[in-house]
Amino acid sequence: MPFVYFPYMKICVIANPAKYAVRDALLATLQWCIDKEIEVFLSHQLAGLAENLSHNHITCTGSEQEAIDRASVIVAVGGDGTMLHTATMVGSSGKQILGINTGKMGFLANVKTGDITSALNHVLEGNFETDKRCVLEATDQNGNTHYALNEFVFLKQSTVSMITLSAWCDDLFINRYWADGLIVSTPTGSTAYNMSSGGPIVYPGTDVMILTPISPHMLTTRPLVLPAKSTIRIASDPAEQQILFSNDGQIPDIKGDALTVEIRRSDYTIDLIHMPGQSYFETLREKLMWGIDLREQRPRA
Repeated sequence: MPFVYFPYMKICVIANPAKYAVRDALLATLQWCIDKEIEVFLSHQLAGLAENLSHNHITCTGSEQEAIDRASVIVAVGGDGTMLHTATMVGSSGKQILGINTGKMGFLANVKTGDITSALNHVLEGNFETDKRCVLEATDQNGNTHYALNEFVFLKQSTVSMITLSAWCDDLFINRYWADGLIVSTPTGSTAYNMSSGGPIVYPGTDVMILTPISPHMLTTRPLVLPAKSTIRIASDPAEQQILFSNDGQIPDIKGDALTVEIRRSDYTIDLIHMPGQSYFETLREKLMWGIDLREQRPRA
């Protein structure tokens, strides 16, 4: 879906200042903003990587959240971890995110560093598509709410024994899982922990959730694809188990041993900026090296 022209665009740049690999992409983004006379916001911590580049269009803020709040378009520089971190702060604001990949895989951050200028020009001209990604919402037994763009994970804390978790879909009992853990994933997260645990790759925008066991005791315990309109309930069974619950890699402090979590689709999406002609299948071929015969890469004797 094309977006409107941005005559008064304000950009926020989010990146991990501890990773030196982001520096060149950060400087290229800031230089483009200076050349186009576009105001750009970044945190004081990140500004340290651009200390030799000062201009009245660059504003340092006290926090990343303040930078996001003051901008109209968010540019995340890094890998998919940075994209997830950025999505958490953007939340339900509806602000669109452009991901510049300086990491490894980059399923979410898919603009290459050599294409930064071209991508930013497309955004300025409104020549791009908005990819609306589903977000999951989880409510724990204490009434606290957690959100995930990729997945919620229930994982054993001990390295020795498995855990047992019971699962329901709209109050219909699914199974009592005996495994190392359980993943509830969005289509966006299907290429993350879900994929490495044997779950299916699901096309973004498909209206489903994926329930995937991690190293289940029974080989026949397979992943399930469930309607996104459903409510999935996961409960520790028995209650007294050491279970780690995480949302997109973050570990919330949930009080009590009897872990019970209800998961459903959130009422907001995370809006990613895609360049014209970008294809999800092209991303899969490139990132997962589909169709590449590695034998052809071997040096000949």
